[in-house]
Amino acid sequence: MITLKTADELVRMRQAGAVVAQVLSLLEAKIRPGVTTGALNALAEEECLKRGAIPVFKNYPNPRGGRPFPGAICASINEEVVHGIPGNRTLKEGDILSIDFGVLVDGFAGDSAITVPVGEVHPRAAKLIQITEEALMKGIEQAVIGNRLGMVSNAIQTHAEKQGFSVVREFVGHGIGQKMHEDPPIPNYGRQDRGPTLKQGMTLAIEPMLNIGTFKVVTKPDEWTVVTQDGEYSAHFEHTIAVTEHGPEILTLR
Repeated sequence: MITLKTADELVRMRQAGAVVAQVLSLLEAKIRPGVTTGALNALAEEECLKRGAIPVFKNYPNPRGGRPFPGAICASINEEVVHGIPGNRTLKEGDILSIDFGVLVDGFAGDSAITVPVGEVHPRAAKLIQITEEALMKGIEQAVIGNRLGMVSNAIQTHAEKQGFSVVREFVGHGIGQKMHEDPPIPNYGRQDRGPTLKQGMTLAIEPMLNIGTFKVVTKPDEWTVVTQDGEYSAHFEHTIAVTEHGPEILTLR
């Protein structure tokens, strides 16, 4: 289970979340046709180090036992759901780009993701981005003391499917604290009456991934990049939040 945080620990979680938010804001402003994902990755790492933070995704162990992740950010384009490897690929008009970014600051983690249109995009892609972010916020609204974790999951799924999008099953959110990935896993689908009861001080990384077509995904031969099985576009949003007596506090708010 998630470790409950003292007041001092929550302050440090806020600091980590602030770094993530600042760097993602800088990256978002740079996204346009002609920019490479490698350039965005270099900027993220530079800005992270300026702030005394560790880019935790870089050299992150592969759960399948393959090579560690080589980037400071995950840069996933169009049908790429998560874990896209940054490099020489150039963004073009009509793409959508999901950036996932995490840091460690003073021994505590922050994690967030955004999906950004590159120039003008197809209306269905724009709708996908909008609904994915809305689904995240619907889930966060349910992250209150006394609710079951399943209420977060169900709120995300209900909003996504009502708008005609599918919810990725194979990848889920997670607890977060002194490690990037802690218990419990946080599905983006499921029944309201499932999962642990939320308590004050819990910190969670909630991250819906929605697809235009099927929810099924496959991993590419590079051992990291996850794509939709049918090649349709996917979007990803994530915030690190704390469950507080005043309701959910978004620690990575941009």
